[in-house]
Amino acid sequence: MAVVFERTKGLTDVPFHYCPGCTHGIIHRLVAECMEELGVLDKAVGVAPVGCSVMAYNYFSCDMVEAPHGRAPAIATGLKRALPDNVIFTYQGDGDLAAIGTAETVHSAARGENITVIFVNNAIYGMTGGQMAPTTLPGQVTQTTPYGRDIKYSGNPVHVCEMLATLDGVALAQRVSVDNNLNITTAKAAIKKAFKNQIEKKGFSIVEVLSTCPTNWGLPPIEALGWLRENMIPFYPLGVYKDIDKGEGKENG
Repeated sequence: MAVVFERTKGLTDVPFHYCPGCTHGIIHRLVAECMEELGVLDKAVGVAPVGCSVMAYNYFSCDMVEAPHGRAPAIATGLKRALPDNVIFTYQGDGDLAAIGTAETVHSAARGENITVIFVNNAIYGMTGGQMAPTTLPGQVTQTTPYGRDIKYSGNPVHVCEMLATLDGVALAQRVSVDNNLNITTAKAAIKKAFKNQIEKKGFSIVEVLSTCPTNWGLPPIEALGWLRENMIPFYPLGVYKDIDKGEGKENG
């Protein structure tokens, strides 16, 4: 019988620890498939964050480094400069990348460090119990905004792709989602392009992936996917915000 689908060699056999319905597992698989298909597993080095994906080093079949909270782009910078022929990527959540790690993210992008950043945006702090994150939507209820995020007191959410697209060192800034099959296909293509950019020495590439957090959103998995579509995508539109191969400017997805 012909094999039509099998587990990617880019993932280990360790079961994921994520909550039911969490889309980290889908994103892990896409990253792993891209590395396998590009033939870079034997020279890839991933940098795990602090957050729900803190144990990503258990899941990817490549070398991994654990970074202090928010410092993954700095660690990746050092790795890439020391090992220029290796493929270096970070895998980070919104609290890690867009809060405590904002400076590392912005300056590695501004310098045009030749690394690949996978940014998982679920609009909330997952691991620590559901507090407001930099990407929490206006009016969104969290443990620290029980009446909804009030921008008069908490400020506006950070639009990471839009911000980084203004920097000269960025080769690719694209926002995708994994809420349905079509968007998953688009997400995989974006992640593969981000890795190809690094292989071709084009500079800093970031793929922002809109993701669910059913546990801290207080929703069943199917309803969480619906909440992402109805609330996150309108606020964080999908698309390419910068692609040096096609010229600057957003191309709607």
